[in-house]
Amino acid sequence: MSELTVAEATDAIYASLQADNEDIDLHIAALKAALKREGLKEAVLEPTRLVQNNRSGRKLLQAYFRQRGVTVSFAKD
Repeated sequence: MSELTVAEATDAIYASLQADNEDIDLHIAALKAALKREGLKEAVLEPTRLVQNNRSGRKLLQAYFRQRGVTVSFAKD
């Protein structure tokens, strides 16, 4: 299997969120590895692509990702 880019890993995260978090932990691990390979410190997600795009949903997502070693921020509109 080839190594994913951050963009590909992020797209897999969005797809997983749409599919009721199916394999989310695997996708987070792939995102973490892609971030490390590309020398980035955090993932930037688009709030409009989230299933739960409200403050509590975003904070819950950030906490879940942080527990798995990935810092998440959200793109500004």
